[in-house]
Amino acid sequence: MRRVKLSFARGLEVEFADRGRAIKQVEDFAEGGTRYPIVVFGPEGCGKTAWLKQSVEVLRGYGYDAIYIDPLHKKFIAYTDVEDVVKRLANATAEVIGVAEVKLATLAIDVVKELIGVWRRKYVAILVDEVFQVIGIDKAEMYVKSLLNLVEYPPEGYEKIVVIAATSEGLSRIEIGRHRWSEIMPIWNMTSEGFKELYAEIPNPKPPLEDAWKMTGGNPDILAKLINSNWDSNEVIEKMVEGRKLRSFIASLSIHERKWLLEAVEDPDTLFMRERMPLLNKLVELNLIVDDIPERKQYLWIDEPPPERNLELGIGRHVAWQTPIHREAVKRVME
Repeated sequence: MRRVKLSFARGLEVEFADRGRAIKQVEDFAEGGTRYPIVVFGPEGCGKTAWLKQSVEVLRGYGYDAIYIDPLHKKFIAYTDVEDVVKRLANATAEVIGVAEVKLATLAIDVVKELIGVWRRKYVAILVDEVFQVIGIDKAEMYVKSLLNLVEYPPEGYEKIVVIAATSEGLSRIEIGRHRWSEIMPIWNMTSEGFKELYAEIPNPKPPLEDAWKMTGGNPDILAKLINSNWDSNEVIEKMVEGRKLRSFIASLSIHERKWLLEAVEDPDTLFMRERMPLLNKLVELNLIVDDIPERKQYLWIDEPPPERNLELGIGRHVAWQTPIHREAVKRVME
């Protein structure tokens, strides 16, 4: 299997690293198809995009006409010999900003319908990346229903279809989970072994592996941000504070909420109680925390689940900070 090359940090490309179990799961999907759309959620920057791009390669190897769409960044990969499909996707990316993103999101479903109905393709896959940021969380459940219709009500018969959508939007999980229209599966940051494999591709000078692990918690995007800032973690933290408007957010909290937030910096599971749920939901909305984490049974997860608890990395049994940097940004403002 060819490992895809990924644009990583400034002026640096890396090969897809690790995620061995996640790739095996895609191979299982390829062999049996997906009965429901697989909606994968996890911390932003944890490697969902890299996994989807590598998954397209896997599905291509199994003889699928495979379409990958990233409407947020106006990108696509189309492994099909139907030139009209490729041309229409390319034309959509050339549309003006604000139009192209939504057009790609809807076109992804349309071209798969055509591959099945017009071109009589028997093995078809559609992989959609961060589409809910483009169409809006309020439309997430209907988009998933449209993906389900590809599986249940195709224009013509097919032999196998694979449908996967990935999101880091915590609230979209709530919207989608209201109906049994998909199978929702979490993915976490890289394991220590996988992160070690990726870190080996990073040129020197660089901090010791253990230091990078403690700062990132295995999150590739935070690693890339550290590289771009010349390993200045303060710069990365301050940009997160400004980008999430954490000062105004924390200033808006009540005295009790600030106390609870301080406790959550030490142990995020302290948020998992009735009176603290509104604060927890705000942190999920800001993409700082992942809540209601499933049991660490492998069949519930894409790739390897996180540890049961690791407070050094900000991981609790039910709630976890997306990365140590996310936690540090909140802590910095609280101080």
